[in-house]
Amino acid sequence: MQRNDAKQISVWGGLRQAVTDFGLLVKFKLTLLVLFSAVMSYAIVTNGDVNWGAMLLLAVGGFFVTGSANALNQVLERDFDRLMPRTANRPVVTGRMSVSTAVLLAGLMALFGITMLSVFNPLTGFLGTLSLISYAFVYTPMKRSTALSVAVGAIPGALPLIIGCVAYEGYISPTAWMLFALQFLWQFPHFWAVAWLADEDYKKAGFYLLPSKNGEKDETTGLLSFVFCLLMVGSAVLSYGLGYVGLVATAMLVLLNIYWAVQCWVLYKTCERSAARKQMFVSFMHLPISLIVLLLDKLF
Repeated sequence: MQRNDAKQISVWGGLRQAVTDFGLLVKFKLTLLVLFSAVMSYAIVTNGDVNWGAMLLLAVGGFFVTGSANALNQVLERDFDRLMPRTANRPVVTGRMSVSTAVLLAGLMALFGITMLSVFNPLTGFLGTLSLISYAFVYTPMKRSTALSVAVGAIPGALPLIIGCVAYEGYISPTAWMLFALQFLWQFPHFWAVAWLADEDYKKAGFYLLPSKNGEKDETTGLLSFVFCLLMVGSAVLSYGLGYVGLVATAMLVLLNIYWAVQCWVLYKTCERSAARKQMFVSFMHLPISLIVLLLDKLF
C-alpha cells in the first residue's frame, strides 16, 4: 500500500507540476487580462445584447492565440530568461519542458485559436494571426535592440480590443478604433512603470526598455508617461465630440486619466521607485475601470 500511495502522490505531483508549467508557459494572468479586453470590447459593441456562446468561443480562441504567442516568446527568449531571477523558473528555461514540446503546444494553440476566431469571420482570424506574429516574431526580437520595441509591442497588445469588435461587427468600426487607441496609449505608462521596477533584471538580459536616451532611470520615463496620460484625456474628449461616448462616461474617463497623470508626474519629479510602483498599480485598475465605464455607457 505504501508503494501504491507513493506512486499516486508522484503521479499527482507530476500532473500538478505540468498544469503549473502550462500556466507559466502561456503567462496565465497576462492572458486573462488580454481575454478581458477582448470580451469587454465584444460586450461594448453589442450594447449588452450578448450571445454567450459566441463570447465563450471568442474567449477560448483568444486564450489559445495569446497563449501561443506567449509560449513562442519564451522559446525565443529562453537564453535571456535564465539571466533574470523573475523569469528563471519558467518551464523551458529550467528544462522541465523541452523546446520541442513548447513549440508543439504553441503550434496547436495557434491552430485551434485562429480556427475558432475565423468562425466569426475571416477578418477576425486574420487579426488574431497578425497579433500572434507581430508579438512573437517582431516585438520579441526587437526588445534587445531598441526601446522602440515598446511602441511595436503596443500594437498586438491592443489588437484584442479590435478583435472583440470585429467578431461581432465584421469590420473595423470607429468604436473598434476608439477602444484600440485606449489600450494602445495605456500600455506606455503601464509598461514603463513595470520596466522601471524591473530595470536591473532587464539589463541582465540585455533588454533596455526605458525611453531615456541611454535606457537609464531618469525623469524621461515619468515625463513621457505623463504625456501619454494626457493623450488618453484627449482621446476620451475626442470620442465624446464624435458622439461615441456619453458625457458622464467621458467625465469619468478624464478624471481617471488625470489621476494617473498625477502619479506619472510624481515619478517625473522624484524618480523614486515608490512613485513607479504607484504608477504601475494605478495602471492595473485603470484599464478594467475604463472598459467597465464604457460598457455601462452603452447599457444606460
